[in-house]
Amino acid sequence: MSELLAGFPVTIEIPVAWGEMDAFQHVNNIVYFRYFESGRIAYLEQMGMMEAMAAHGVGPILASASCKFKFPLTYPDRVLVGVRVGEIGEDRFVMHYRIVSTRHHRIAAEGEGVIVSYDYQNQRKAALPAAVRARIAAIEAGALQETQNI
Repeated sequence: MSELLAGFPVTIEIPVAWGEMDAFQHVNNIVYFRYFESGRIAYLEQMGMMEAMAAHGVGPILASASCKFKFPLTYPDRVLVGVRVGEIGEDRFVMHYRIVSTRHHRIAAEGEGVIVSYDYQNQRKAALPAAVRARIAAIEAGALQETQNI
């Protein structure tokens, strides 16, 4: 399944819970965004974003999120959530997500989120710190690659 997550340096594994299914007998669409969120947090933790936020008051804020559903997930299953950063701007970057069913060896969904660097003290956008840019580059180069189980 590694070929389905090639290019996604941060990967987490999450079990599909029975209670995530809805009346249509598949995982409810909002749950995919929770999977994205879990992947995003794992990536941000590897970046040291939380420490940077504690030190400087500048941290991430989600500006937008989207999802393309490709295959309905059901219980029982485990999903792999891959995360990578694509475009990086002055005050933001775009995270790309991929959810893969381990049971079916298929891509279940793909999405993206725009993450803005935000000054929480002054309540406005802020330039993306150089240290954060460097950590993203290191993660994307594979220097900090890791898989986590949740």
